[in-house]
Amino acid sequence: MTRVLIVDDEPQILRALRINLVARHYEVAVAADGSSALRQAADWSPELVILDLGLPDLDGVDVIHGLRGWSQVPIIVLSGRAGNHDKIDALDAGADDYITKPFGIEELLARVRAVSRRAAVREAELARVQVGEHVVDLTSKTISGGVRLTPTEWHLLEILLRNPGKLISQRQLLVEVWGDKHLKETHYLRQYLAQLRKKLERDPGRPVHLITEPGMGYRFNP
Repeated sequence: MTRVLIVDDEPQILRALRINLVARHYEVAVAADGSSALRQAADWSPELVILDLGLPDLDGVDVIHGLRGWSQVPIIVLSGRAGNHDKIDALDAGADDYITKPFGIEELLARVRAVSRRAAVREAELARVQVGEHVVDLTSKTISGGVRLTPTEWHLLEILLRNPGKLISQRQLLVEVWGDKHLKETHYLRQYLAQLRKKLERDPGRPVHLITEPGMGYRFNP
């Protein structure tokens, strides 16, 4: 069952979308503002986000930037803004599709299916990742050579591997893995990254794939 997060400050739209998606066997969560949406995304890990741009606290484009800082979840923008400039800003920020209000529910559902298909293809391409001498299969949660990881190690590693070359901040990792009550526990990251390097790097003391950016965060270098 695909998890869909709907972000809109209009209760009638939230209700209509929830009813239609649940009827088609999607699992649905809702948020009425940008801050709630970002927290919900970190806690719930949706597989698709439907996002209004005109939110009461944050602009929808800022929400897209916030999500794209750590996630490649597909995003469909659903907005009353019809100008090309708004569409370009949203797509440049990382949205996958853009639908202008008012909209037909069947069109939206078709866009959801299309974006989900593209995401499935992308997921398959990212399923097997080479990390030094090891092949990490993110679908089956296995690593060549009999390497075993704890659930927390898997969670950290998966975030990094799904964002090759991208700096993932300490804050983003702490929120995603432990929640926003642990933002000061940066020693968690040092400890778990050290464990991952011992298991995956040829020379853990001189890592070439799981890289620390001092004071900022971590990066997977393919």
